[in-house]
Amino acid sequence: MAESSSQATTATAIRPSVRGALVAAVTVCLVTLLIAIFELSMADWPSGFVLLGILPLTALTFFGCCVWTATLLFRVRKGGAKFAIPFLICAATLALLLYAPLQKVALSRNFHWHRADRERIVARVEAGELKPNVDTNKSMIALGDKEPNVSAGGNDIVVDKAGGGTYVLFLTSRGLKHYFTGFLRVPPGSDPKDFFEFDDKPPSQLVRYDKDWYFVSN
Repeated sequence: MAESSSQATTATAIRPSVRGALVAAVTVCLVTLLIAIFELSMADWPSGFVLLGILPLTALTFFGCCVWTATLLFRVRKGGAKFAIPFLICAATLALLLYAPLQKVALSRNFHWHRADRERIVARVEAGELKPNVDTNKSMIALGDKEPNVSAGGNDIVVDKAGGGTYVLFLTSRGLKHYFTGFLRVPPGSDPKDFFEFDDKPPSQLVRYDKDWYFVSN
């Protein structure tokens, strides 16, 4: 009887565990999703640090996690179906990254959260209260820390006074080689493609968010 009990205890002790793999998979997948959702919030970080550091490292870590959890499938026959759970978590995360509109959700949230402050900034620009104040760029206004944080890359906005009124660009990201994305407020009845940044090349993205408001990228 004692021997039988001892054997049962030993069998329980050596039963393979998947707990560590589950924790690792959940952690990696959660961090990956958070970075994908809040990538816009990192726009004020140095672009090289984000583009050449965080994003590639995250992608490689997630890819490695997918491959590693796939190897656990070979242990399903002996260890049970629980060894498939880490891989299923990675597969579900990959599906979310590919098919869920994470960027659209983030952009919509950004637009609506900051719209009132941006409208007030536009009114001040049109009234002449805010004028370009950056020596190296005659079209840029540095709002500074005293104003609401409405534009990425140091809270700077770009203005273009055209015949029909004033274009105001609020940045959501500033990348390498003059790449940018942002919300462009155009004068009523005007064409966003007439913004001076698109004189040489039309915008690669042009999405209307509301009357006189567009999301653009060059």
